[in-house]
Amino acid sequence: MFKKVSNALKWIGEHFKGLLFVLILILIFMPSAEAPLKKPNLQEIKLFGPIMDAEKVVKQIDEAAKDKDIKGVLLNVNSPGGAVPPSIEISYAIRRLQEKKPVVAYASGIMASGSYYASIYAKKIIANPGAIVGSIGVIMESADIKGLLDKVGVKPQLVKEGKYKEAGTFTRQWTPEERAELERLTKDTYNLFVSDVAKARKLDINASERYANAHIFLASRAKEVGLIDAVGTKSDAKTALAKAAKVKKPVWKQKDKLESLMEKLTSKALFQIQSYFYGLKAEL
Repeated sequence: MFKKVSNALKWIGEHFKGLLFVLILILIFMPSAEAPLKKPNLQEIKLFGPIMDAEKVVKQIDEAAKDKDIKGVLLNVNSPGGAVPPSIEISYAIRRLQEKKPVVAYASGIMASGSYYASIYAKKIIANPGAIVGSIGVIMESADIKGLLDKVGVKPQLVKEGKYKEAGTFTRQWTPEERAELERLTKDTYNLFVSDVAKARKLDINASERYANAHIFLASRAKEVGLIDAVGTKSDAKTALAKAAKVKKPVWKQKDKLESLMEKLTSKALFQIQSYFYGLKAEL
């Protein structure tokens, strides 16, 4: 009997990956008893973690814009921000969507820097009472490892054309001219950020010191300075969206089972990455 048990355990060990694959297939294709009979009329799109690429989120936004059955979108945000271009891509995609159907942005955790930029064109921004909002600012950083290179005997060499081609290098200290060039770039990006926020949120750009300048706010204070419209829970955000979309009986679009499974498997790692990035190290 023990031999049979041992052989069975050995077989399971040898075929574990195959069994796991079969289990995933069953989860994907197994019919759900909870599947809604009516077509979904509202959709949630998540913007979680550092923003390094916009393709996936923008695709969801554009598909929601084309879906005639979807009457409104909830943008659920919990992100410390990220790179400038993808943050702007998402922001402008939300603006296009808002022109067709209402969008409510909900700060479920952190809505700062690039993720706040991504949310500004929503019809309404609601934040969890404990959410962190703001950090309207830009940062550019690089290490100066010349001392380390000298210690190990490494001497960088290069060929370049263009006075500022080495601006931002980490192999030596920046020259005053290079620093001025990078400061101008950072200033231009910051001005674009503040300008878009002021226009989208109907704020006085001349009073930007009050709501911008990389200030970080708890939800209640973010409301005081005009960065959000209301403080509430996700339930409140869903109710606000249904009202804006004139949907009396909300039916939320469900994600496919594989996507839901992958979200659950990666959520822990995602928030570990987020906690690392939230040190205002991201560009936006």
